[in-house]
Amino acid sequence: MTDKKKILIVEDHPIFRWGLSELINQEPDMVVCGDATDAAGAWKAIERLKPDLIIADITLENSDGIDLTKEVNRRNKGIPVLILSMHDQFLYAERALHAGARGYIMKQEAMENVVTAIRQVLVGKIYLNEKVKDQILFNLADRPAGNNRSPLDRLTDRELEVFRMIGKGFSTREIASKLHLSIKTIGTYRERIKEKLNLKHANELVRHAVHWEKTGEVPEEEPLP
Repeated sequence: MTDKKKILIVEDHPIFRWGLSELINQEPDMVVCGDATDAAGAWKAIERLKPDLIIADITLENSDGIDLTKEVNRRNKGIPVLILSMHDQFLYAERALHAGARGYIMKQEAMENVVTAIRQVLVGKIYLNEKVKDQILFNLADRPAGNNRSPLDRLTDRELEVFRMIGKGFSTREIASKLHLSIKTIGTYRERIKEKLNLKHANELVRHAVHWEKTGEVPEEEPLP
């Protein structure tokens, strides 16, 4: 193992975690040194294993891959993070890069692309597939006008995390428990999300969140009266 690059996988889906481990361990110059299902477990593994690269899913048990990336960069700037996601790639790719991730790859991409992404990140490059790269550049060019951008761009990272958890069916109390925040704080986030997405009622918030979680798209906005 000493001659191989050590990869830590932070992923809460056991089947995908196993498949990714098998893929990486087939490579002659890299090895999966450990895994975790949430940020707390990731930190224990980082301290103990000193990985050369971290692969983290956006959605983790009781935590969020973007928050983990921010903290990794704050504490261990020498460890690059490659983000995996099954969510809207343009929305999350930009947020992941802003958080300090060195690459972003969709789970739906071919497995050989994962190895390519790992290799690019390990040599100091940033990995994005061409489609994501083009969309990010387009968004940057288009940003002054604000056209063609997702309504979810108005949300902060934490608001987006709460929105995602609403879409997964969690109650306010459950979200508060998982994020280690008060129920009142989550209620405030819900109100901010409603305001930013131009939603009038809690039912609309839930409907939009569930629709986005299932399809990756937000329903068309309805103007407030």
